[in-house]
Order: sequence, then structure tokens, then C-alpha cells
Amino acid sequence: MEVQVDSPGGLRRQMRVRVPADQVAKAVDERLNNVARRAKLPGFRPGKAPRKVIEQQYGASARMEAISDIVQQTYPEALGQAGVNPAGQPQIEIQAEKAGEPFEYVANFEVYPEITLSALDALQIEKPAVEITDADIDRLVTNLRKARRTFDAVERPAREGDTVKLDFLGKVDGEAFPGGEGKDIEFELGEGRFLPDLEKGIAGHAAGESFTVDVNFPEDYRAENLRGKTAQFEVTLKEVREPKLPDVDAEFLQAHQVDEAAGEAGLRDKCKQALEKEREKAVRNRLKNQALEQLLKANPIDVPEALVQQEIPRMRSDAAARMNMGNIEPEKAAELLPDALFEQGAKQRVALGLLIGEVIKARDIKLDNARVETALDGISGDYEQPDQVKAYYRSRPEMMQGLRAMVLEDQVVDSLVDGVTPIEVPMSLETLLNPPTPEPAAE
Repeated sequence: MEVQVDSPGGLRRQMRVRVPADQVAKAVDERLNNVARRAKLPGFRPGKAPRKVIEQQYGASARMEAISDIVQQTYPEALGQAGVNPAGQPQIEIQAEKAGEPFEYVANFEVYPEITLSALDALQIEKPAVEITDADIDRLVTNLRKARRTFDAVERPAREGDTVKLDFLGKVDGEAFPGGEGKDIEFELGEGRFLPDLEKGIAGHAAGESFTVDVNFPEDYRAENLRGKTAQFEVTLKEVREPKLPDVDAEFLQAHQVDEAAGEAGLRDKCKQALEKEREKAVRNRLKNQALEQLLKANPIDVPEALVQQEIPRMRSDAAARMNMGNIEPEKAAELLPDALFEQGAKQRVALGLLIGEVIKARDIKLDNARVETALDGISGDYEQPDQVKAYYRSRPEMMQGLRAMVLEDQVVDSLVDGVTPIEVPMSLETLLNPPTPEPAAE
């Protein structure tokens, strides 16, 4: 077998494979022999048809199947002979295929980039210095009370914090538009679920009123046909309900696994512990993100497009899950969330994955199974029945594989920041947990 590899450019490779004619003939002959043993042809007993008849009837299909077998067999052998490592599946082009002559095909594929890691001794890591305050604890206690709040119907005009129930019909230039109608829609005013103009227009109206609200759609609105337009929403306000927070009493404490004797002080202690855990996780993520961003910046590499195209559907699936689009057909999700939205992120993910793999190899990092167990303890500890959660994870290999990958990535980060003295940056817990969205760079 002859193998020749050409480099058209970048990571692309073109591998030309030439298979001797006798090898092809042998493969075709084996196929025909198999067919002959099973063939049922009129006028002949099963397996007794003359060879010439078998060749006339099945020769073409046997040759096609044999060629397919040869490609599957010789492709990995040719890769080994040429010493190349493909990224993704190849595109096979048949170049020459004629009885009695050598068979030739070309495999087009990409290879993994050759990576030489840059020195990472000069990492600049900022570590948030966050103190948990009474105000932070107050905020969490209030959120716990809000989670168990009840609502009383009121006759006064609606205001921020109230839950409203309404029907609406939106029109642009007097014409209703898709998605512009809702019946018995409930939401909290000020929560930001609806367009700001609509929420502002509802505030100040009481249950039983019907009115019209002008709503200006932003230029970057997700529906192209509404971008920059003004719609009139006909609204019928059916209910206005005022939230009522529960007292921190024995029932409330019991619901949050706090002993009644510990009282509100016990609840606040538990809240502080929960916030400390959140702080530790958020600080860890900040350090991790900085280390990986600097690893990526210090080592710009080309990435195989095949791997990028494999990553995009995974990112789209994650995005759809976050947006509660899990029941949407993949084709519809691809229409609503096109590839272009994820291409840059997919390239970064692939590049980072390749660089992390190189760090693991260069520094001989081995998975710490004890850390995997600790991570599993941390995940299961957030649930009322941790043992069941652990069993659920252990029964699903893909979930355990994801957990191991996360731990190994953490070990890589530890290796990168080992010996680096981070610069402490004071900040509030609110800023740590809910960092402001960076403004887009000016054109």
C-alpha cells in the first residue's frame, strides 16, 4: 500500500492511498464467495449457481461493498504508516477504481495542531477579597421569606412587587403579530420578564381596568420584524395581588432545618455558612477563569474546524436548556439559535481543551480520585437525600465522566497558579456573585 500526505494549508491534510490490485481482487472474491453460498437464483439450488452467473448478478454490488471494506480497513493503517493524527472524520474521495488496476482514494481531514506551551510563570491573578456582612445575610433571609410568600388580592393600583394577572393583545400599525397575544398571564411587576414599557404601563392601574400601552421594541430585539417598532398593547388587568412575607417563626425555621431553640440567630448562622460556601465557589471560579484566559491568550493556536463544528451543537443544547427550550426540535433550535452565535465560543472551547490536554501531558497531571469524591460530596450535600444523589451520579457514566473532567481541569488550574501570589481586590459579595455585564467595545 502506497501512502502520500500533502498539506494544502493550515491544519488540512490530503492523504492519498493506493491499494494494490491483487488486494482489491481478493476482497471482491471473498465477497462473491459469501454471496454464492447464500444466493437463491431461479433454476439453481441455493449455493449451486455457476460463478459466472454470480458475477453477472452480484459483481457490481460485491465490488462496491469490497471497496467500502478496503477503505475502512486501510484508512487507519495508512494513518499509522504516515504518522498523522486526524481531528474529526475524513471526507473520502474515490480517485481510481477499475477492475484489474490498483484502487486509489483520497482522505481529506484536519490534524491536531502542534503545541509548544509558552512560559506561564508571569500569571497575573486577582483574588476577590470579600467580607460577608449583616446586609448580605439580611438579603438572603429576605429571599428565603420571598420564596414562601403568599399573595392577597388588592383593589388599589398595581405597583412594583405586586403579581398581576392579565390578558393582552399587541398590534403594530393596527395588525396583530405572532407572539403578541397572551391570556391569563401572571408575573411580578419589576421582575423584568416583560418589556419595560409594558410593565411601566401596567403599574398604576387596578384590577378590572382595560387600557392601551405603547411599547417601543429595541433595535436588537430577538424578533426581526419588531425591531425598532412601536406596538400598542390592549391590556385587561384581571388581578392585582400584594405579596405577604411569612414571619420567621417555628414553622419557617423547621422548613429550613433550623432548630426552634436556635431561633432567628440560628437561621442567620446557617445563611452565613451558605454564603461562605457560595463565596468560596465564586472566588474559585474567578481564579480559574483568569488562569484559563491567560493560558489561552499566551498560546494562540489554530483549531480544527471539524472539532469546532462538533462543539457548536453541544453549546446550542446548553443554551436551549438554560432558556427552557428543551422540548424544541433540534432543527427549530438551530433556526432560533444559529451556528454563528456559538462559533467564536466554540473555537475558544476547543482551543482551551487542547491547551489543557497539553498542560496535563507536559506536567504529568494525574486525576486525583479523592478530589472526585470530595466534589461529589459537595454536589450531593446541597440535597436533602445526598446518598441518592451520589447513587444517581454513579449509575450514569457520562455524569461521572463530566465530574472527573471538571476535577482534572481544577487540577490543571492549581498547577498553573501554584507559586503565584494573587493580588487581592476588595469587593462586595453582591458584586462577586453578580458581576456587572461588560459593555461592548466601541467600533
